[in-house]
Order: sequence, then C-alpha cells, then structure tokens
Amino acid sequence: MVGFSASMRAQYDAAFNHYWALQSFYNPAASGLKGQIDVQGGYAMQLVGYEHAPATMIITADLPLWMISPAHGVGAGFVNDKIGLFEHKKFYIQYAYHQKLWGGRLSAGVRAALLAETFDGSGLDLEESGDEAFPTSEADGTAFDLDAGIRYDGKRWYAGFSVMHALAPTVELGEAKVNEYEVPQVFYLTGGYNIRFRNPLLSMQTSAIVRTDLTAWRGDITARILYNSSKLKMYAGVGYSPTISASVFVGGDLHGIQLGSCYEIYTGGIGALNGTHEISLGYTTNLDLFKKGKNRHQSVRIL
Repeated sequence: MVGFSASMRAQYDAAFNHYWALQSFYNPAASGLKGQIDVQGGYAMQLVGYEHAPATMIITADLPLWMISPAHGVGAGFVNDKIGLFEHKKFYIQYAYHQKLWGGRLSAGVRAALLAETFDGSGLDLEESGDEAFPTSEADGTAFDLDAGIRYDGKRWYAGFSVMHALAPTVELGEAKVNEYEVPQVFYLTGGYNIRFRNPLLSMQTSAIVRTDLTAWRGDITARILYNSSKLKMYAGVGYSPTISASVFVGGDLHGIQLGSCYEIYTGGIGALNGTHEISLGYTTNLDLFKKGKNRHQSVRIL
C-alpha cells in the first residue's frame, strides 16, 4: 500500500487568513456563540500563477437553539480543498454548549464529519507504467471523523483549544483499496483581544492562531483597525505568519453583510505576484421566532 500523507501532513487543513471570521470551523465550541444566525463563506487561490496550485472553498453556518435555550448552539459546514492531484472534501455537523462562568462564558463543542478524498491518477506522469501502487485513473474514498474543542470568552478577549481529526482516520482509495490516505490529528490554539481607543468609533481587534500536527506547525497573528458606526463597519489590517508570509486585509459590514479581501505575500523567496488571493463573505441576522418582543442579542464573541 502507498500512504500519500507524508508530504501533505502539515497542509491537510486549509489555513485561511480570515480564520477570525471562521471561528466555528476552527473550533466547534464557537457554534451559536454569536447569538444570531451566522453564515460565512470563503474562497482562497494560493500560489497564483503556478500549475495545480491549491484552491479552497468553505461554507459554514451556525446558530443558537432559541426554542430550547441559547446555551445550545448547532452548526454545519462544507469544505472543498483541491491541491494538485488531490481533492479533499469535508461535510460536518456540530453542537456546542455554553455556560456562564466568572463573568464570561465557557463553551465546549463536538463535530461529526465525513471526509471524502479523491486522487486523480490520470494526471500522473510515470516513467514505468503498470505499477499497481499508483492509480492511473480517479480513485476516491470516504471516512468518518470527529473534531472537538473548548473555549472561554471574556468581555474583551477569548481563548480556545481544539483538535481536528481526533480519530486520525485512514481513507482507503479506489475499488481495490490498494492505496490509502492517512489524515493526522491537528491541534489548534486560538485567541483574541479587543483594544479600545478614546474615539468610540475606532478599535483594534487582534487575534492569533497556532496549528500543529506535532510534526510541523504554522502560526498567524492579525491586527485590524475597525471603524464602527451605527450603519457601517469598515476595517483594514495586517497579518504575519512567521517564516511563511505577510498579509493585508480590507473589508466591511453593511446591514449584516460582511465582505472582506486579503492578499498574502510569501516571504520564502516566492514572487510577490505569486501570493494568495482570499475573499470572505458572510451574513449575520437575528431570527428568533420563539422570543416575544424585539430581537435583542448580546454576545461576548469577538468578531
């Protein structure tokens, strides 16, 4: 059997620069924490200009269960990540429970996921043909997986820990099952802090994420200046991933619709024009059909 995981371990999960907008994806404990229906999507084109460059799409949605209690949150999502001859798909549903504690909120969440892997063997250029270790046509397979996380939100900060692929599943590819793809456990630490200025319309939102499979790691630090009026939110910011890249952000929020753009420049000798273009699109709204009076929600989540 051939394991395809060796060269792809640290790159299995998509590393979105808009991780701060996709918190319920990186940690299921954030499901429903916003107190609203929250739908987020993203699309990233990495290493622009290179053949078979990675392209990733994500759609997530989460909300609190008002009919039971806002302490319960649920969510669902889909990820499609194409890297060279590989294509990774992830379908998931998740649940979180939130408990007020020490003036903030402690949350725990769990996610059930279906992983679908595809390898396009027709794209291989082998000197020797007929080697059964390498598929010559499209080979695919599926596996069940679990993710879990915990998180604490204070008034102006949050911190969380999560693990993806807790079962470390092995996906067998093709009808003959002679090839397999090993999916490693990946651990995440996330956090953020809001800095207020004297001008009430301005604030700085800082966030960070560190991910590792205990073989390789990546960290990201982001700072955004936010302009927040009663009708319009706009932001601009920068991000840095040590030894990997630097990023610039711009975006805004109008009537619950969030649109953001990011360009990531790699610092490892790759040309500035061969970076990553990333777009983030979201929609947040109140939809509490089980509560009398006006929809009013308060959240300790940092947006």
